[in-house]
This record gives sequence, structure tokens and C-alpha cells, in this order.
Amino acid sequence: MNLRKCLLTKNECYQRGVKINPVGVMVHSTGANNPWLKRYVQPDDGLLGTNNNGNHWNRYRPDGRQVCVHALIGKLADGSIATYQTLPWNYRGWHSGQGSKGSANNMGYIGFEICEDGMSDGVYFAKVYREAVELTAYLCKMFGFNPLADGKVICHSEGHKRGIASNHADVMHWFPKHGKSMDTFRADVAAEMNKTTTEEDEDVDINKLLQDMTDEQAYLIYQKAVQHMVTLPEPEWSQKEGAWKKAQETGVMDGTSPERPLKRDEFAAVLDRKGLL
Repeated sequence: MNLRKCLLTKNECYQRGVKINPVGVMVHSTGANNPWLKRYVQPDDGLLGTNNNGNHWNRYRPDGRQVCVHALIGKLADGSIATYQTLPWNYRGWHSGQGSKGSANNMGYIGFEICEDGMSDGVYFAKVYREAVELTAYLCKMFGFNPLADGKVICHSEGHKRGIASNHADVMHWFPKHGKSMDTFRADVAAEMNKTTTEEDEDVDINKLLQDMTDEQAYLIYQKAVQHMVTLPEPEWSQKEGAWKKAQETGVMDGTSPERPLKRDEFAAVLDRKGLL
């Protein structure tokens, strides 16, 4: 994901600064044949390009139209794809409109727009679809959403069916043209979350981290391992320089099973004997 930030500070939505507790993610597309981010996001940061028409969203709207999202996905001036965060994630956006049962805006949905093109370019769609998957996975991890749970990741048209958004077709007027749906999107988000979690886990080398550490540092690493659901290997330092013998002599360990990894309750007991709890 190519995530950047250009907050729409002159938009009335930003200036009101109404806070939300995020409850889910709503996916939108712009409904206009214009894939360029500069159409919506300004000022130019050297990558966006300049909107010479002045019809971007970073401005006060004298017509009172309330439009503002948390992020947009589309083309930079050089044609590459990027995501721009345009509102703080915990600000109420103006993206869903009103449904028969209320507004996703007020409920706390984070909304982002994918810039549409003519909707027939499969290469462009594949790129922005992938960017949208990665952005949604990023947000789901940040706020603890399960993308496969009911109502956590929806599009505007699904929001309308739930009675929490206005009657728009996005994104189901576009995704099926390229063999995708919101069900495939949610599955892809879940897969991306699992992929990134696995990659993070592989970066944790517990044996290396435990070598030559103090007990206090080792305990912090243990907590990190539990957080990542990593199985602790047999710590190599337990046999070094008479550590096991010293632990037995001082009463920290009972002298049995020197090669068996400690269970969490046993580890806690050791810390308690050391006066670290």
C-alpha cells in the first residue's frame, strides 16, 4: 500500500471535528470517470499534481454540499497508484448519506473512495482493488475489526440495503465487471491480514532475542511472543554458563526437566520467586 496523508483541513467536515468510535469500514467509488487523485485531494504535494479547476474537496462549499471521506485511492500525477488519508480516522466523515435507519457516518464507519475511470480498464481496476484491500486490512488491524464479521466491511450499496446509507450503487456497479464482489473483497482483506500477521511473526527470532538478556528483558520478549502467538523455542541461554545449576541452587527452579520449555504459569512462578511481579 502506498499510503500518504493530505488532510482536507479547509473542508467543513474536518473543521467541525466531530469524533467517532470507529465501528467498521465502508467502501465507495466516486461515480465519475476521473481516476486522478488531484481532482479531489489538494494542495499539490509534488506528487498529486495541481487541480486547476478548483473543484477539489479541500475547500469550503458555499452550496452547503457535505462531502468528505477518510481516504481516497487513485492515480498520482505520474500515473502510479496511491492512497491519501484525508481525515483523521476518528473523525466523523460525510460519505454515507442518510438511510431509513440512520447514517453510517454517525454510527462510526470509516469511509474511503476509489477513483473510478471508465470502469473497463482491467489493469487500473486490479491496482486500485489491491490498494483498497490493503487499506481495509490496515484499518481492520488498527481497530480490531474482523472483515468477515457481519457489517464490519461493507460498500455503499450494502449500506443502503441495511438502511444506513443513501441509495447509491457503488461499488457493485463496478466490481462485478472485473469478476469481484464485496464477498471476494472481504475474503481478500482477511487473507491480507493473515499474510501480514504471518510475515510479522516470521520476523521474531526468539532464541536470538533471548541470548544474553536480563530476566526483565526476557519477560518482555515472552510477552511479545504470546502477543504474536509464536511458540517459544527452547531458550539456548538456559544451559549457558551454569545458568541452570545456578537457578537450581538458588531455588528459582526445582531441578527437573531442564530441556522442557516453561509454561506460562510456570514462567510467572519463576518471576514471582525472583521478586519481579
